[in-house]
Amino acid sequence: MIYGERIRLRSVEREDIPFFVGWLNDPEVIENLMMRLPISTADEIRWFEKLADLAPEEKPLAIEIQSGDGWRLVGNSGFHNIQWANRSAGIGLFIGDKSIWNHGYGTEVVCLLLKHGFETLNLNRIYLHVYEPNKRAIRTYEKAGFVLEGRLRQGRYKNGQYQDEFIMSVLRSEWEARRGME
Repeated sequence: MIYGERIRLRSVEREDIPFFVGWLNDPEVIENLMMRLPISTADEIRWFEKLADLAPEEKPLAIEIQSGDGWRLVGNSGFHNIQWANRSAGIGLFIGDKSIWNHGYGTEVVCLLLKHGFETLNLNRIYLHVYEPNKRAIRTYEKAGFVLEGRLRQGRYKNGQYQDEFIMSVLRSEWEARRGME
């Protein structure tokens, strides 16, 4: 487990599948994700079974928040496209439980992923892709130290319109400098 102040990241388990199916079929949840079509439980089971073939560092991490004396699943996150020679990786996350949106959990997840990526995985650059209309996520990433490094003009078509896709990243040196200021 990877612990933050109010969250923890853990391995995804088969029991999480019904939650993911529910969230990933919610139009509000997937508005800013790459997904376009509904998914079935069978689709998610196939996805889960393929996780065994991934490198440990690229397996998704369930996001849980403290709830009473226990923990409650609220989304997932993780690293992808790890390039060990370049010490670079992408991250992604979604919070499916809408009851906790706008409470700072996304920022905490991103900061915890950065800490894990730089301190445990020894990465030098962590990047992500975000769509221009997703202002809430962009603010979250900027708070965590990400900077805009590129724009894929009209790189996404969703809901009848083209949207720009931003590429943002943070370097280990930038992250360490920010931590030194805290």
